[in-house]
Amino acid sequence: TAKWLSEAVRAQRVGPSLRVLDASWYPPQERNARQEFRESHIPGASFFDIEECRDKSSPYDFMLPSEAHFADYVGHLGISNDTHVVVYDGDKLGTFYAPRAWWMFRVFGHREVSVLNGGFKKWGREGHPVTAEVSQPAPAIFKATLDKALLKTFEEMVENLGSRRFQVVDSRPEGRFRGTELDQGLESGHIPGSVNIPFHSFLTEAGHEKSLDEIQQMFQEKKVDLSKPLTATCRKGVTACHIALAAYLCGKPDVAVYDGSWSEWFHRAPPQYKVSE
Repeated sequence: TAKWLSEAVRAQRVGPSLRVLDASWYPPQERNARQEFRESHIPGASFFDIEECRDKSSPYDFMLPSEAHFADYVGHLGISNDTHVVVYDGDKLGTFYAPRAWWMFRVFGHREVSVLNGGFKKWGREGHPVTAEVSQPAPAIFKATLDKALLKTFEEMVENLGSRRFQVVDSRPEGRFRGTELDQGLESGHIPGSVNIPFHSFLTEAGHEKSLDEIQQMFQEKKVDLSKPLTATCRKGVTACHIALAAYLCGKPDVAVYDGSWSEWFHRAPPQYKVSE
């Protein structure tokens, strides 16, 4: 919560054992995340640049970096395997990219990671301190170990069309899931057998996560069984992490994310594997 983090900031607990990361990203024509961070952020926070911490050799957006790349990147932010990491972003919805950073830590074997409920929007609205001072944390050693159980590949998604080993939930807006609206210039549609729970439906108007009862009811209404294997997908593996976070809050810590998501599926899957209205 913002209250918990503000007390930690006031008590000067931000340091090697507690690191705060601003994981904001916006379309470049709309907002400049790094510039906004330089002007105003939570005291002691570092900027987690999702453009830098990714596989730049991939044709798809924001694909996971290698273990070595991730370890080096977060180590330079002063994060070790013993650090509690809190991630947030400045999106107007309250939370957008922070769950992706949260999931990245988890997929690389780090469990002490939290999302700031309500994000920077709530932080500012409650009058908590902000600063333009950029801290320079001392580098730390981070060892990354990829947890393949939390990650799905294109091949595994194709195999699942026949085996139905796991359920698939797509977090994109309904029109993109159904194929009735373009998705950033890409024809839209969905993977056969997947169900749609748009990611923003997990958030209240104020930008907080909805209550556990509400989240569980949303999964039940879509006949998603949280006692069984579940994989989340979206456009580029970002908002899918909202599904993983929502299920985690319901006591299900093992939701996998299809990293390539629709941007990879659209380019690689044969036509019969793309459902569109």
